[in-house]
Amino acid sequence: MYIEKKQIGGKESEAFYTAYFLNDSKELLPGKKRPVIIIAPGGGYLFTSDREAEPIAMKFLSLGYHAVILRYTTGNQDGTRVGVADTALRELALTVCDLKQNHDKWRIDENKIGICGFSAGAHLAASLGVHWQDQHLVDSIKEANGDSCLLKPNALILGYGLFDYQIMKDRSLALKNDETVKDNLAFMEKANLALTGEMELTKEVILKYSPSKWVSDQTPPAFLWHTAKDRLVYSENSLVFALELANHQIPYEIHIFQEGEHGLSLATEVTANNQDQIDDDCAIWFHLATQWLKKNLPFS
Repeated sequence: MYIEKKQIGGKESEAFYTAYFLNDSKELLPGKKRPVIIIAPGGGYLFTSDREAEPIAMKFLSLGYHAVILRYTTGNQDGTRVGVADTALRELALTVCDLKQNHDKWRIDENKIGICGFSAGAHLAASLGVHWQDQHLVDSIKEANGDSCLLKPNALILGYGLFDYQIMKDRSLALKNDETVKDNLAFMEKANLALTGEMELTKEVILKYSPSKWVSDQTPPAFLWHTAKDRLVYSENSLVFALELANHQIPYEIHIFQEGEHGLSLATEVTANNQDQIDDDCAIWFHLATQWLKKNLPFS
């Protein structure tokens, strides 16, 4: 295995990716290119979580995929940097393009690029999945690279993502007097500001930043998982996104686990910093996702 680390997005960006590429071997797929998984950690667009980064990459590497961790630009807790949505989306698109442009060098199958995102990272992955063909994004990438690039991911794995801001607004209003979720609501206010740059979730903001509103027949296949007891990003987000995929006849698979808090990552001891982040029932999501990948991002 060899590792590449690269800044992405230009001088105005703080983003970089760390890529883990498996070496060619006479015993393991000799001379053949491999699928690659880009990992987008969560963190409410306020940071990128370590728990949803290297441990996930190591799991995919163990199955024979190349793995790339994108540390995209985020806002910050004090609110001095906000409205990072366009920047982060461009960074993810540039990462896809960079992997495609270097597919021979890194032995990547350029037609088998998946994105695995968690929470805010799942929102980012879904945003590229529904907006990859938007002309302003295509033009931005062409300007940065001097060449056009097909930005469409081939598969999405979306863990407990925020896909519909109307759901978030409605549920937050209903729970505003619930002291048990007070801290969650305060965190989401900061996260919303970091992403959108706006204090209020107006109809325009909801439409612009809700990937579920933009699903089309050009959206890639998706695997979604969530927990019914997620009290930060409600599971209806994944249900609505899956329904839109179904309405557009896009292949998908969805799992809503009965128990489990937000941000489980692998739901094992490997990624837990407290006992509540260990859930044997939810931990099966990774096996289910890799089985799904065999159909949608197979080794050839």
